[in-house]
Amino acid sequence: MMSRRFGAVGLSFLALLSILPAAWAQDVHMMESHPAASAVIDGRSSEFFVRFDRPVDHIHSLLTITSGDKVVETLHPRLGSAQDVLFAMAATLAPGDYKLHWSVRSMAGADVAQGDVPFTVSGSK
Repeated sequence: MMSRRFGAVGLSFLALLSILPAAWAQDVHMMESHPAASAVIDGRSSEFFVRFDRPVDHIHSLLTITSGDKVVETLHPRLGSAQDVLFAMAATLAPGDYKLHWSVRSMAGADVAQGDVPFTVSGSK
């Protein structure tokens, strides 16, 4: 009787170990962005995107542009963009330092991943 319990516990433990790597594999990682980190862009540039290593849930993802602690623009990704890309347009930004903040959920519904891409808008036209 005792050996059956240990056997059941052992099988449950092995099943859990086989599931965990699949869950860990659902982490979303940023591969590329526009603007790139620490880039200096022209103020007329109004396209923003972040590319990931796997498809993401566009409906539950968000891009925001911040300056210091202030949210300057909240961008909703276009649903028609590539499965692994969040793409949005923004109004023309005044010269200054900004961060493109992304918050994304994988299609598997894993936890939300997020990050920041610092960039500068130049004063030249």
